[in-house]
Amino acid sequence: MSLASTAANLVTLAEGAEHGGNHESLSPYLTGFGALGALLLLLWITTRFNRDR
Repeated sequence: MSLASTAANLVTLAEGAEHGGNHESLSPYLTGFGALGALLLLLWITTRFNRDR
């Protein structure tokens, strides 16, 4: 398999992605706020266990 045929196959594969790879049910805002909430919860738990300071 040559470099040119590999590149042509990759271009063909990339053209098949119509929606950019994002799933329709995933909201970026919901995902971001969910991740932020999870990190803040972990921070709160960590500070509760570290009361000796």
